[in-house]
Amino acid sequence: MLVDNADVYGEQERGAAESLLGRVLSGRSGWADDLVLATKAGIRPGVPYDASGDHLVAACDASLRRLGVEVIDLFQLHRVDLYTPPEETAAALAHLREAGKVREVGVSNASVAQLDDLERLLPFPLAAVQAECSLLDRRPIFDGVLDWCRRRGAVPLAYSPLASGRLAAPGGDVPPDLTERLDALAAREGRPVTVVALAFLLAHPSRPVPIVGTQRPERLAELAGATTVRLDRADVYGLIEAAQGHELP
Repeated sequence: MLVDNADVYGEQERGAAESLLGRVLSGRSGWADDLVLATKAGIRPGVPYDASGDHLVAACDASLRRLGVEVIDLFQLHRVDLYTPPEETAAALAHLREAGKVREVGVSNASVAQLDDLERLLPFPLAAVQAECSLLDRRPIFDGVLDWCRRRGAVPLAYSPLASGRLAAPGGDVPPDLTERLDALAAREGRPVTVVALAFLLAHPSRPVPIVGTQRPERLAELAGATTVRLDRADVYGLIEAAQGHELP
């Protein structure tokens, strides 16, 4: 199971979410070995982005201390820093991997051009690309990011796959046609609409991994049911058309 984190997550202080996870792992022998620990760096409040070499190395060291582990499974650039040359960012990421502090490297919130620039400078391929993706935010499906992942063998990590909970109880700004289609598919499959919304992402050939968040373990078990739902082309294109409010060309 992959656990997604970042050095800026935490309501009270920077790194609070990492520190909390570190305390959980320290009290449960072997748990760290059974999880894929992923974290991110590159956001500095007040700056806001910093992918300089010094910052990424220091941020990684701090994350290792808070998590209480010797190596991070997946270390991701949280946001592309437009004012740091990609050569410097790539050199820092390569150094961290060569030093054994991270096993794999990924990028979050990047365009295809930015992914190309960074991977061209790395001595290894990017392992993952994190992007916001859901029925209400379909940009990675159409802007080439998911295609890039499929072509390069990188794992797409879809954050906010339920659109920050808006798809959990359709209404409000969710298009009525989308609500109707989700309800119909949920009834057909005998599953909640949330499971159908995740199955929509899983149907893409790039094989996205939705990042879900909840405080209820039973909800995770319920959402895992999305792996058993099979949506055909009519289903997925129908959902896209209902979400965007018009037919595809």
